[in-house]
Amino acid sequence: MARRTTTRDLHELYEAGIPITMVTCYDYTFARLVEKAEIDTILIGDSLGNVMQGQDTTLPVTVEDIIYHCRAVVRGNHSALIVADMPFMSYQASFEEGMRNAGRLLKEGGAQAVKVEGGRAVAPLVEQMSAHGIPVVGHLGLTPQSVHKLGGYRVQGRGEAAGQELLADAKALEEAGAFMLVLEMVPTELAQKVTESLSIPTIGIGAGNVTSGQVLVLQDLLGMNQSFTPKFLKRFANLEETVTEALGAYRDEVRERSYPGDEHSFD
Repeated sequence: MARRTTTRDLHELYEAGIPITMVTCYDYTFARLVEKAEIDTILIGDSLGNVMQGQDTTLPVTVEDIIYHCRAVVRGNHSALIVADMPFMSYQASFEEGMRNAGRLLKEGGAQAVKVEGGRAVAPLVEQMSAHGIPVVGHLGLTPQSVHKLGGYRVQGRGEAAGQELLADAKALEEAGAFMLVLEMVPTELAQKVTESLSIPTIGIGAGNVTSGQVLVLQDLLGMNQSFTPKFLKRFANLEETVTEALGAYRDEVRERSYPGDEHSFD
C-alpha cells in the first residue's frame, strides 16, 4: 500500500521549488484514479454542493456531507494528503463549534487537514486548531462561502488597498499556524507578492502560474460540464462528450437487441 503524503512532504516540495498538485474529489472511483495519477493532495471541497448535489452555491453543504464524501475518498486513495473543507457555519459561530467540527472531519472523515475560508477574522481559530494538532489550510481571495457579501463570483484583491488587505490576511494565517494557503481568483501580481511574502506554500486557482501549486475541481478539468467556462479553467479532457456518446451507444444497442450478445450471456 502506498505511503500517504504528509504536510512535511508538501513543505519539502515547496522548499525544492516543485509545484504541488491538488484536485477536488468526492467519491471512491475517482479517488482511486487520482492515486494512479500520483496527485499530491486531494481537497474534499464544499464545491460538492455544486458538483455532486446540483446546488447554486456551497452554502447548503453540511459537515455530515463532507464526512460522507471524505470517507469514500479515503477508501479509494491511500497516497494523497486529504484536506476536508469546513462548510459554511461549521466554524464561524464559536471556537468550540469550530474545534469540534474540525475534529470530526479528522476522526470520522479520515482527513489529515481541514480548510477554512477567511483571513484575520479566523486566525485565532486557526491558531487554536494548530495548537491542538489539527493542520489547517487557509483560503483567501474569492471565498465562495461569502458569495453574497462579495456580490458574486468576481476577482478579488484588485487595487492597492484590497491587495494590502489580502496580504495582511495571508500573513496573519501563516502566523496563526496555517501550513498552506489557497488563493482563488486574485490578480497574478498579487498572488506572486503573497507567495513571495510567505514561508508556506500557496495553491492557486485563477491566480496565475506564480503560486507554489495549483488546484482545480476534478470534474471541471475533465470537461464534464461544458457550460462552465471560467477564464482560469483548462479542460484536460472532454468527458461530457465521451460519456454522452457511450450512453447513447448503450441505448441504441439495447433497443436494437444487439446488446447483450452471446458473448455477454450465460448458457
